[in-house]
Amino acid sequence: MHRGFTGMGLSELLKTAEVPKGSFYHYFRSKEAFGVAMLERYFEDYHQRLTVHFTHGEGNYRDRLLAYYQHTLTQFIEQGIISGCLTVKLTAEVCDLSEAMRAEMNKGAQRITALLAQALEDGRTEGSLAFDGHAAELAQVLYSLWLGANLQAKMSRCATALESALAHVRTLITAPAA
Repeated sequence: MHRGFTGMGLSELLKTAEVPKGSFYHYFRSKEAFGVAMLERYFEDYHQRLTVHFTHGEGNYRDRLLAYYQHTLTQFIEQGIISGCLTVKLTAEVCDLSEAMRAEMNKGAQRITALLAQALEDGRTEGSLAFDGHAAELAQVLYSLWLGANLQAKMSRCATALESALAHVRTLITAPAA
């Protein structure tokens, strides 16, 4: 999370994790194979956490969606960095270097986008959200908007992009008129 995938050599990774080289190669044929497995595990965990948040979180679906975005903004304001998001950390770094890792990141992002689409559709059905068009298209816009805002916040070390993105999310997923 701090040095990136290419910034940390395999020897240093194994030393830090206290894993013998032979044991590593028993499970992974290469550092790239390890990276794919790492991304697979990361996205599976992320998907599970979001599923729980969207289905059992506080408030209605609109509240839960906004809380999802607000959490990242709050975390950034408190820590001053984007932390814990492998997508933000690794997208630009590995997508041109490893086709297998790029494909795994894309697969994980598609699953998260599908989960967002389901939450949007459930919110529309529930009556807590109003938006034009298809939930899948809006989910892609929201994911892209938020990923871009995270990258800008990472570059500028300023919350402005996240605050602006959250304001746009609020207008895109309005509460229905009474």
